[in-house]
Amino acid sequence: QTNFKLLTCAGVLCCLIWNGFAQQGGSDCIKANAKSCGECIQAGPNCGWCKKTDFLQEGEPTSARCDDLAALKSKGCPMEDIENPRGIKQVLENREVTNRKKGAAEKLRPEAITQIQPQKLSLHLRVGEPQTFSLTFKRAEDYPIDLYYLMDLSYSMKDDLENVKSLGTALMLEMEKITSDFRIGFGSFVEKTVMPYISTTPAKLRNPCTGDQNCTSPFSYKNVLSLTSEGNKFNELVGKQHISGNLDSPEGGFDAIMQVAVCGEQIGWRNVTRLLVFSTDAGFHFAGDGKLGGIVLPNDGKCHLENNVYTMSHYYDYPSIAHLVQKLSENNIQTIFAVTEEFQAVYKELKNLIPKSAVGTLSSNSSNVIQLIIDAYNSLSSEVILENTKLPKGVTISYKSFCKNGVNGTQEDGRKCSNISIGDQVTFEINITANECPKKEQNETIKIKPLGFTEEVEINLQFICECQCQSEGEPNSPACHAGNGTFECGACRCNEGRIGRLCECSTDEVNSEDMDAYCRRENSTEICSNNGECICGQCVCKKRENTNEVYSGKYCECDNFNCDRSNGLICGGNGICKCRVCECFPNFTGSACDCSLDTTPCMASNGQICNGRGTCECGTCNCTDPKFQGPTCEMCQTCLGVCAEHKDCVQCRAFDKGEKKETCSQECMHFNMTRVESRDKLPQPGQPDPLSHCKEKDVDDCWFYFTYSVNSNGEANVHVVETPECPSGPDIIPIVAGVVAGIVLIGLALLLIWKLLMIIHDRREFAKFEKEKMNAKWDTQENPIYKSPINNFKNPNY
Repeated sequence: QTNFKLLTCAGVLCCLIWNGFAQQGGSDCIKANAKSCGECIQAGPNCGWCKKTDFLQEGEPTSARCDDLAALKSKGCPMEDIENPRGIKQVLENREVTNRKKGAAEKLRPEAITQIQPQKLSLHLRVGEPQTFSLTFKRAEDYPIDLYYLMDLSYSMKDDLENVKSLGTALMLEMEKITSDFRIGFGSFVEKTVMPYISTTPAKLRNPCTGDQNCTSPFSYKNVLSLTSEGNKFNELVGKQHISGNLDSPEGGFDAIMQVAVCGEQIGWRNVTRLLVFSTDAGFHFAGDGKLGGIVLPNDGKCHLENNVYTMSHYYDYPSIAHLVQKLSENNIQTIFAVTEEFQAVYKELKNLIPKSAVGTLSSNSSNVIQLIIDAYNSLSSEVILENTKLPKGVTISYKSFCKNGVNGTQEDGRKCSNISIGDQVTFEINITANECPKKEQNETIKIKPLGFTEEVEINLQFICECQCQSEGEPNSPACHAGNGTFECGACRCNEGRIGRLCECSTDEVNSEDMDAYCRRENSTEICSNNGECICGQCVCKKRENTNEVYSGKYCECDNFNCDRSNGLICGGNGICKCRVCECFPNFTGSACDCSLDTTPCMASNGQICNGRGTCECGTCNCTDPKFQGPTCEMCQTCLGVCAEHKDCVQCRAFDKGEKKETCSQECMHFNMTRVESRDKLPQPGQPDPLSHCKEKDVDDCWFYFTYSVNSNGEANVHVVETPECPSGPDIIPIVAGVVAGIVLIGLALLLIWKLLMIIHDRREFAKFEKEKMNAKWDTQENPIYKSPINNFKNPNY
């Protein structure tokens, strides 16, 4: 019985929880008030549209076709009639990443090397439903490198230039340890050629240096050597360079970086690893500083090289840091700032603003530049950071990285992996979600690439904003009141100026009083029972805050929430409320379905319903004998117990004594009696028949034991122990001996206590005497009672 109740409660609880989740999911769908299938599927990823023609009940609006999938199914919509398009992922280009060792006989072209997979895919996005794909990146061994050395040629870099002149061949030798395909280029910069950055006097324009120094004319930026694999040519051209000079301390390096980034053809950049080494011992000018020279036009971010010289420095302002970041990222250029110790702090702050950049400490004469470049390259190439192009409105993207040694990252850390060596492979999990449909419903393309690399993943986004059934719609359908609408997805989409479920009314007829008459019940003045609106002569029932509660009926006179309740639940949770009347599940009845027809709770332990003393009504025993009560009419507060009731009969039949000894044969023959030798031989609990164990006292104050049971045939059986347990008489001698011994012991104890008290008293008196003796004071010179025998008399005449 208990187990059954537990199972029933658990089942009801599970149903309520499931319905709660269904209601929560379905509420978003219903609250969307979707008028078409397209609007419905945009309300949420769990929303579906029922296109079954006769799905709606009378009075229900068209938006009731949109609901949670489980709710639609429970309302009788077949799965094949539910429109629920799902997003899909299609991989269009998926070349494997390149596995090639340095020194391999086959030399691949840069564009044939693959470090990122997949390369192109298409995502069909439904609103609220994320699409996930994996992106794999693997650092290819022996990957080509282009390095452009951009050097400050102001006068303070004079000793540095001497060391850079031999940089080409030396750097070539070092880079051969990393790649067999390496190219190097060289450019220089000084400052804008206007006041107050340089002196514009004719003499200073020819030679900006003082004294006997032979310096070249000042310039903004000059591309000395485009990227080449000939290290000797680098040494030759750089050896011909001369120092120039300017007036202020910050240099115009940002102008030079911008031109190096955007003049790809002149510089000779390939689609390989691109490194820009920026070498200086000074700070930098940035956007806004051009106002000092009267230059106010913002930098346009375009290439302005003529004969390898930047010609628009006097026309455009310096670029901003954000503008540089954009162009460097667009052109996949990784920057290495080789600066002196004095400006380390400034360029480290700049590094934090420019992704995939590094800062190295340049010695005073640039003697450590090769090691600086090698260290910076290793640092940059050991980290991969993903970036994406601008996302369409309403589209979000999230990353999760799975890096080396079990290191995973989420949110911003999910975009990158560090400590990657050549040949290491890492994976990124990318989620793309559309939160709304674009207004023009056009396809969009976004790209994801690792910073500093030319390879990228192209993703074509296609938005699911309409249902398949909408393309199968019938314009001007006869089903929509003689062609006043398009019949699609099981409902009419009315033409302009028409309304109603079947587009049967024009907007001019909506508020006419003649139409209202069709929305009133007979002998009633209430329009749509005050539970809806009369539109086009038909009641459209209003919605409630709780989307699980629905008005229905021709006049909105029905609902599914005003039925009788039990235990706080509509229809007691055991039925469905239809038009304010409970339709009970099987085995339940009553106005609130609170009456169970199951008799299991009424089954007593003896297998009888209500112990044969009542009837089972709604799963509860109704006892016909008022003396009995309890769940199965098993308790009787005023009745003798089984043992007390049969005590006298068992005593007279088993031991021929007791109150019924004389009438035993007349009153005590209603049970079968069996004698057993001991209590262990009595029947034990666990047998099919209900059993009572009894212990009673007879007329001689002896205990006798018996059991009483009733079998399925209604026969009573008694098993009794043949020998009663009588208490034995008391043993006098031990009792007397014990009393005497007790008296003696008590007397001795009293004597000992008295003796102890006397000893204590004597000791106290003796101590008192000793104390008084010590305190006594005697005069040893004169006896107080002594009287001298000598008297002195004085003659008065003498």
